[in-house]
Amino acid sequence: MGEISIKITISDRIYPLKVNMEEEEIVRRAAKMINERIKEYQENYAVRDKQDLLSMAVLHYATGVLKAENKVQAQDTAVADKVGELDSLLTDFFSK
Repeated sequence: MGEISIKITISDRIYPLKVNMEEEEIVRRAAKMINERIKEYQENYAVRDKQDLLSMAVLHYATGVLKAENKVQAQDTAVADKVGELDSLLTDFFSK
């Protein structure tokens, strides 16, 4: 599908974006999550500077992405190990 123009507000700043129609909801949800995280940090910590709050939110989400990537990589390794075991068992079975 085509691109559409949208405006996203993050930390009281408006960002005009062009996104694929299929991605619009995801982008809006991401902006909402970022704003909620910023608000949470603002309420729970003595940080008032918007740049610091935004940096803390970015660090939170980047850490989450890296954890998810590590988990997927570990799962891929485990699956590859199991496939190797099955291949070995089948090779042994058919070679008898």
